[in-house]
Amino acid sequence: MYKHYKGGSFKVFTDDEVKEIHEATVYLLENVGIKIHNERARQIYADNGANVDNEKKIVKVPRAMIEDAIDSTPSKIVLCGREEKNDLVLEGANVHLGTGGTVLNTLDIDTQKKRLTECRDVAGYAKMTDALENIAFFVINCYPDDVPAEDVDVNRFYHGLNNTSKHVMGGIYTMDGLKSVIKMGEDIAGSKEKLLDRPFISFITLMMSPLLMEVTYTDFLIEASKYGLPVTCPSEPLAGANSPVTLAGTITLNNAESLGGLILSQLVNKGNRTIYGSTSSIMDMRTGTYMAGNIESALINAGCAQMSQYYKIPMYGTGGMSDSKVLDAQAGYESANTAMVVALSGCNYIHDAFGLLEFCTVLSYEKMVVDNDSVGMALRAVRGVDVNKESIAADVIEEVGPGGHFLDHPHTYNNVRSEFYFPTHSDRQQRTVWEAEGSKDSFTRAHEEAKKILTEHKSLGFEKDMEKMLLEKYKGIKKI
Repeated sequence: MYKHYKGGSFKVFTDDEVKEIHEATVYLLENVGIKIHNERARQIYADNGANVDNEKKIVKVPRAMIEDAIDSTPSKIVLCGREEKNDLVLEGANVHLGTGGTVLNTLDIDTQKKRLTECRDVAGYAKMTDALENIAFFVINCYPDDVPAEDVDVNRFYHGLNNTSKHVMGGIYTMDGLKSVIKMGEDIAGSKEKLLDRPFISFITLMMSPLLMEVTYTDFLIEASKYGLPVTCPSEPLAGANSPVTLAGTITLNNAESLGGLILSQLVNKGNRTIYGSTSSIMDMRTGTYMAGNIESALINAGCAQMSQYYKIPMYGTGGMSDSKVLDAQAGYESANTAMVVALSGCNYIHDAFGLLEFCTVLSYEKMVVDNDSVGMALRAVRGVDVNKESIAADVIEEVGPGGHFLDHPHTYNNVRSEFYFPTHSDRQQRTVWEAEGSKDSFTRAHEEAKKILTEHKSLGFEKDMEKMLLEKYKGIKKI
């Protein structure tokens, strides 16, 4: 199993406030309802006792249906890697951080110029994910512009799975693509039963704000749930735009929307591995644009994490992004602060935490390296301070005594590696050593490490026969 740390030390709400938001959520679902454009989804709700107005396309969900769906959703979901060491346990306040976004641009690693992302970038960022130890999973983070739209889904998942053995999750663009990716998963696993037993792929669907489910993504949610693979149904209300400007109001709306998708998943397949979700943030009230690196987004996601813990349902959230255009101090402090807050809240599956710049529209290979250390520090904070006889070490302090030192004491070397986080990217040398080695700044070191990973790292990949079969069967896959 991939190592995990238990968060939850940071709480946005008191217990009473959590219950107040829950009751407001139930009121909204029962009395205001969700506008569902998907006729099949409205029928599923109606068949199970919801109040459905087909003319207005409004579905009002009774309290009992909400409670039944919450109760039937698994409290523990294991998202598998192609290697067991990369399996993730989503439960309680376990914390994992990984990639995310469906980004259209990257900063080219050779020129640092902004360009459209391609299949080689799907593979490249998957390889970076495979190599960097603090990245727990690969949410496919870019859109390959160099293949036709109908081949995007198979290319994203094929190049992802071929370059990392960590769990691969992604959004979907066509129903044929979804079905092809599921079939590809069966081919790789060996059968449908083996894929369902160890799901190394999962899917992201989407709720709309305020209180809306459109046709296509709802079809994807129904199809993935019917098959039985893990699925997340996040919503993305932007405070001040399509949700209230107050953070509590946005969290309440997010809660209602994500539960709406989760309820549908449970009506389709009771007990399906469905993950509560948020990608919520705020709108810049001066420019009318989406913001990614703001602390309010972290607070919203932390609040949603508390709601998911109240329901005992795993959560997919967001943190670790930046609105900076380059890898600079702004990129550092925005990414570090937002990732830290959401991690401390105990959100289980924090995507978007690696490589994202410019309002989540641009990826950077170098930022992946920097974020690996930043997230490592966040995870150390999440782990907190162990208090027991060994860690308090009163007997060791007595043994060393006044005026002594602890450098050569067995207690030090027995505990130092588990107690301290040792960054792999940060420079902690004396200035004279740093200057003698070329006075390299953070970006230069990250650039060198990213280049090294892309050229030297060997991922699990596919056996030759498997690779040959997949390329022959799924003709739209682009060789790189």
